[in-house]
Amino acid sequence: MIVLVPYDAAWPDAFAAEAARLRRMVPELVIDLHHMGSTAVPGLLAKPVIDILAVVDNVEALDPHRGSFEGLGYEAMGEFGIPGRRYFRKDDAAGRRTHHVHAFARGSGEIARHLDFRDYMRAHAGEAEAYATLKQKLVAECGDDTRRYTQGKEAFVREIDVRASRWKARGVSE
Repeated sequence: MIVLVPYDAAWPDAFAAEAARLRRMVPELVIDLHHMGSTAVPGLLAKPVIDILAVVDNVEALDPHRGSFEGLGYEAMGEFGIPGRRYFRKDDAAGRRTHHVHAFARGSGEIARHLDFRDYMRAHAGEAEAYATLKQKLVAECGDDTRRYTQGKEAFVREIDVRASRWKARGVSE
């Protein structure tokens, strides 16, 4: 079942705590960690899953550390459909997803895309509200079909990606 919840002011602290654990795990590999996705946008309705963007020099260098991620409760998923990414997901004891880590090499266009999207949504409350409305509609239509839910958001997300990139190129900063 896809569950959307109102924004929780504890999410930034949850990101910070998990980011600290990840930094301690592989300090020599991680350049930076960013909170991304809907839980990183104050006021936005979201699935209660903390999305973390890890910037590293080389994503393949994470592969030998799979056991370290597993020690923190993550499942290593490899590229999981996105070339050049390493994806890890974590569930709580009840089996509910709590965290995603999306790792990309420094310079990957995916880094800017995700951060620009986040920053744009933070700065444009109307767009964030439209996104929340779309997500609610899709949950009602898709039930627990997560693939259909994700596909239903795709056109909106791509359009925001374009707007966010242009917005960022005009020199707007966080």
